[in-house]
Amino acid sequence: NTGGGFSALPKFYATPSTNYTVTVGAGGAGNNNTNTNKTRGSNSVLATIVSIGGGQGAWSAMNDAVDGSGNNVMLGGSGGGNRGSVSTEPGGASTLFQGFDGGRNGDFSTYKGAAGGGGASAKGVDSTVSGGGNGGAGVASSITGSSVTRAGGGGGSGNNGSGSRGLGGSGGGGNGQDSGNAATAGTANTGGGGGGQGSSGTAPSGGSGIVIVKYPDTYTITVGGGLTSSTSTSSGFSVTTFTAGTDSVSWS
Repeated sequence: NTGGGFSALPKFYATPSTNYTVTVGAGGAGNNNTNTNKTRGSNSVLATIVSIGGGQGAWSAMNDAVDGSGNNVMLGGSGGGNRGSVSTEPGGASTLFQGFDGGRNGDFSTYKGAAGGGGASAKGVDSTVSGGGNGGAGVASSITGSSVTRAGGGGGSGNNGSGSRGLGGSGGGGNGQDSGNAATAGTANTGGGGGGQGSSGTAPSGGSGIVIVKYPDTYTITVGGGLTSSTSTSSGFSVTTFTAGTDSVSWS
């Protein structure tokens, strides 16, 4: 299945001796309290198939969560969770066929924990007065021969890092910060979101993406030098897993 609750996308048919671009997206850099040194996750790509990078968590009010061009950086494949606030603010929006929205701040009269980021199969959990929301769950795939869940949302921090923290969603999401635990990064090559940080310090990054292709073992794949990959073969199929880089691939 793809994200956002939709069925699997159509198979991709490759033409032999034709180059196709593969890109493994990097995880987004973490927020800090000055709205600097943070980025959305980068897209992972196989030819025309694109998995959109996750949106950033908010550091300030919703309208301040923008880049230099005025684009809402909380919008992503799955949306970023919103900050702890005294007002009701929605989480970042998701993209169709990709994931779910980030959690929102409930209508409370005091600051609270931050909301969880959206995952590929579930919305980020809203924050509460006492703590951060959990990240949304990811989606499981058995393309490699065993079931692996990926693209879980990051958990929100407790209230200024002192309330109960939100936990990362299944599929590589990092945990938020609380008084006894540091926030944790999203797991590499899962696309999991990074956990939320309190009002001081810098949150960890999101996990990098991954691209996996499965094809009949009667074909041989040629991988460009800019990609890091490994290939295994079983039961008439080869599975090539790309864990970093960008370059072209072809089959013969």
